[in-house]
Amino acid sequence: MNNRTQVCWAAILSAIALTGRTSQAADDPAVLKDLTAVIALQGQPCGQVVSATKQGENDYVASCQDGSRYRIFVNAQGRVVVQKQ
Repeated sequence: MNNRTQVCWAAILSAIALTGRTSQAADDPAVLKDLTAVIALQGQPCGQVVSATKQGENDYVASCQDGSRYRIFVNAQGRVVVQKQ
C-alpha cells in the first residue's frame, strides 16, 4: 500500500467523522458511499454499504448488500484497516 492511498483513506474517514454522527451514520448516504469506497479500495467484496454503525471516532461497522460486515477503522499507525466480521 502506498503513501498516497493511505492519505486518501485517512481523508475519507476524516470526512466521515466530520459529517457522520453516531445515531445518523446509517442514515447519511455520504457516509455509506465513503465506506463503500474504502472497502472497495481494500479489494474486499461488498457491492454497496447499506447500513453503518459508528463505534467511535474513525471506527465503523458497515453492512453490505451481499450480507458481508466489515469493521473500518484507523489503527495506531494511522492506517485505515478493513476487517471482515
